[in-house]
Amino acid sequence: MGSHHNKENKNSSLSNIKTAFLLNFFFTIIEFAGGIFTNSIAIISDAIHDLGDTLALGLSYFMEKLSRKKRDAKYTYGYKRFSLLSALVNSVVLVTGSIIVFTEAIPRLFNPPEVNEKGMFILAILGILFNGIAYLRLKKGDSLNEKAVSLHILEDTVGWIIILLGSIFLFFFDFRYLDPIMSIVLAVIIIINGFKIFKKTYKIFLQSIPDAIDVNKIEKEILSVKGVLSIHDTHIWTLDGNYFVFTSHVVIPEKVSVQKLTEIKCKVKDIIIKNNIEHETIEMERENEDCKLKNC
Repeated sequence: MGSHHNKENKNSSLSNIKTAFLLNFFFTIIEFAGGIFTNSIAIISDAIHDLGDTLALGLSYFMEKLSRKKRDAKYTYGYKRFSLLSALVNSVVLVTGSIIVFTEAIPRLFNPPEVNEKGMFILAILGILFNGIAYLRLKKGDSLNEKAVSLHILEDTVGWIIILLGSIFLFFFDFRYLDPIMSIVLAVIIIINGFKIFKKTYKIFLQSIPDAIDVNKIEKEILSVKGVLSIHDTHIWTLDGNYFVFTSHVVIPEKVSVQKLTEIKCKVKDIIIKNNIEHETIEMERENEDCKLKNC
């Protein structure tokens, strides 16, 4: 029953991402055309952002399917880390797109062109509608993949709300500087979030200790196990931000029976599992055993 429910959740996750991808893809096309028609750099800047999100959704869908593959002779840890590729590509696309927007928007501050505020208003309504539906669809999902992508879609929705308010303002006031100002504000928001994604991704690729893991706490708990003399060469990293890997050398007294050694190892493993680490490798060393590792 539990397995059947889990399978349903996975299928629902794929369906939600696929629906959000199609909505975003079709609207991005409309948005580019609308940005050119209305002569609005703010809309074009959001279209570039949406293009990045469309790419992220497409990759997320592909990676969601790929990450389910079991480990094999080539990928002994499985395919979980492939999901990071979408985050890396997405962050690069977002930052690059925003830089392009800056190069277009800054000159317009000195010579702001006329924009079609009615067209902006209609596109803003459509943008809120399309992105709102995609966000609500993804928000219902349980997978971390859906939750991560839903944040991007929410960002899009907020961007369109800004453009909607700006178009209403332009109905009553002839303030042409507003459009390039809005585009710059949106670009800054996108760059900040793009760098946040990039920072998280490169930390995982460089195998830094996950923020959610307290290494000192785990080592203290292991040292509290009766029979453990010391612990060294501890490494903790994550494959995809959610699946954690732990390796360490645990030193025990020289004269310990095989049965006692097994008991100690089981207790150490229980501590590691309790700290939400899914994969552990523990090397048990006797007290006078020479560790062959350098700088150990």
